[in-house]
Amino acid sequence: MSHELQPHSDSPRLPVDGLTAEARRREGGKLELVYRLSGELEALLIPELSNPNRADELWKHTCFEIFILQAEAPGYVEFNFAPTGQWAAYSFRSRRSGMRNIEQVGEAPIGTMMFGRQFVLKAELDLSGVEGLPPSGATWRAAMSTVIEAVDGRKAYWAVQHPEGNPDFHAPEGFVIDLPAPDKG
Repeated sequence: MSHELQPHSDSPRLPVDGLTAEARRREGGKLELVYRLSGELEALLIPELSNPNRADELWKHTCFEIFILQAEAPGYVEFNFAPTGQWAAYSFRSRRSGMRNIEQVGEAPIGTMMFGRQFVLKAELDLSGVEGLPPSGATWRAAMSTVIEAVDGRKAYWAVQHPEGNPDFHAPEGFVIDLPAPDKG
């Protein structure tokens, strides 16, 4: 299911026509993600796929994100994907507290396509060894968001749902997406 992301009310107006995000759980602990951005791409900072490795502070530039609540705890996991192919995987004990790298995620293959006014980023994660996630047969609760940087350095913050006040992708109000268990068929 595709989810429309909206810019935060305090974000600068960038030449973006629309942004959608999809997350789909697959057998074997796989999670597939697709982000579709449409607009005046030459005015946005979207670097080419060039450097597929783990990196920190990806949110400082154009970055596509998903957050998943942990099982029966105030914690959650966060995954970041940059158009360059760089990615990050973190877990938090509670809101913005106790951050650590998730070592069980060894890679996060990213693919990108740009055509006309469309940019698509696809990523796949193997979450089968990640501790703290809800049981594989349960529906997971998630938040999806994106930071979009313009070539002039301005940044806009997009999410399915924003909390009141400043942009905050870690806010509990953003966890509005249900990710059902994969079909066994």
